[in-house]
Amino acid sequence: MNTHAWIVFLDESGVSLLPQIRRTYSPRGRTPLLRHRLNWKRASMAGALGYHSTDPDRGARLCFHLKPGSYDTAALIEVLEQMKVFYRGERVVLVWDGLSAHWSRAMRAWVAEQDWLTLERLPAYAPELNPVELLWSSLKKRELANLAGDHLADVADATERGIHRINANPRLPWSFLAHTGLTIRPPHPPNLRKDQ
Repeated sequence: MNTHAWIVFLDESGVSLLPQIRRTYSPRGRTPLLRHRLNWKRASMAGALGYHSTDPDRGARLCFHLKPGSYDTAALIEVLEQMKVFYRGERVVLVWDGLSAHWSRAMRAWVAEQDWLTLERLPAYAPELNPVELLWSSLKKRELANLAGDHLADVADATERGIHRINANPRLPWSFLAHTGLTIRPPHPPNLRKDQ
């Protein structure tokens, strides 16, 4: 593994116009009501949280993508092409789960042509090791909570506000990583005596 690379965790999540029901405060005896037309339109989000392997002062980087429908290999390759621009061609070690679109023949062929990208697979059934899961949780508990929008644009606007909130707090993406129990520590050369 290249030690001068960004370690980037990527994950996808679905959202729909059905409200994410969360508890809320209201005066006693006045139960709040959510009124919604039960529109089943769905969108998918892809989030990539990056941490530099040798220079934590470069901060964490959040790359985000939202599209109607769901992701397949071709759509994920588009996301990765945008990520290449986002990281300006710097080396990236991408860590993601075993979704079939992540490891399809077409994806592996495309990755083989990329000199900036290395893929690593998360262990099976271990979403708790992906800090992007905490990103989704944060968005769904705040900006998307109880949102009864009429159009996918309402969901997109709320999600964008959440991404701006997370980007405005440089400690939040690091807290997502800390919650997984994983750490990224820059390597330190061992103290060598001159007579060795």
